Amino acid sequence: MYNAGQSPKETYRLIIDRHISFEILRPFCTGLGLLVLVFIGFSAASQLSLAAEGKLDMLTAFKLVGLNTLITLEILLPSAFFFSVLSAIGRLYRDSEMRAFYAAGVSRARILGAVFKLALVVALLTGLISVLGRPWAFRTSYALESQAAAQFDLKQMSAKEFVTMGGSDYTFIANDVDIEHGLHKGVFLQKNYDSKGRAEIIVAESAAMPTLNPNQASQATFYNGYNYLLDKRRQRDVTLKFNRLIVHLPNEEAEEKYRRKAETTANLSNSSDPKDIAEYQWRITIPLATVLLALIAVPLARSAPRESRFRNFSIALLAYIALFAMVSVLRTFMEQDKLGAIPGLWTAYVLQVGLLIILVTQPRLKRR
Repeated sequence: MYNAGQSPKETYRLIIDRHISFEILRPFCTGLGLLVLVFIGFSAASQLSLAAEGKLDMLTAFKLVGLNTLITLEILLPSAFFFSVLSAIGRLYRDSEMRAFYAAGVSRARILGAVFKLALVVALLTGLISVLGRPWAFRTSYALESQAAAQFDLKQMSAKEFVTMGGSDYTFIANDVDIEHGLHKGVFLQKNYDSKGRAEIIVAESAAMPTLNPNQASQATFYNGYNYLLDKRRQRDVTLKFNRLIVHLPNEEAEEKYRRKAETTANLSNSSDPKDIAEYQWRITIPLATVLLALIAVPLARSAPRESRFRNFSIALLAYIALFAMVSVLRTFMEQDKLGAIPGLWTAYVLQVGLLIILVTQPRLKRR
């Protein structure tokens, strides 16, 4: 049966599209589910071990597992879809269903079209995760990790013991620790400026542990105390009394890591920094990788009913590895400013398009 507004031919095409889509979606859902479960298990083992050590609470550990899983879906989705297309189309060839399709007048272009339509849906979902979900997940996970690290440092920092704050060259000591309120009591902070012949000393009633904020260095907040600027050349000393004083602690590695991965895609698109451009192109080209890999899997899945699939599967695996390897190498070149935005990462996809054309038009493959 078919709708009055549709011709029998169009209805037949829709049936073919639905059948192929269903054959692909079954292994796709199963495979993606297994990959997600494996990653969740691996991530949970890592995070729960940190929770057992007291570095994280259980709620934060589970939140981080969820956020890391969302980030990983950017790669799991195109990977699972690629192997699902390879498996589904290969099964149709082994069961001689493809021969029946061809005998009924279904062209190879029609098969590619059906896969292409489904690939666009998966690519759209992958793109949303890459452009919007991934940076949000990184921002949230960094904030949770920073908060957990600050709480852990607060618990581990023994009173009356000199420590270095936030990976900087500030020397810090406290007389007491108030874990409930997240404060150190009776604090002393010192930093030497040897090139300027000065030293800075802060003495305060209490201080909050350093925290990492978006696009900012980590900072510590001091309450009710004095800030002394001592001139070692004995020219002029300065004393400042304060109720609240914020000290920014340099942490360039954390800042750079935060800014690149957690920055919004819109901001990255307006940046001229090579590393930002590389990150931006990675995000916007992942959907293209999803579509290309799916289309490449269709001709590579062709086989005779009793023919070994090892050769084509090996080629498909090499094509999959080659794409992400090329993208990784090109991305590194872009970050090092050895490769411009054009051709940028697009080089890898142009080569994949060339491979797709060869596979589709190669006579030895077309005869199957």
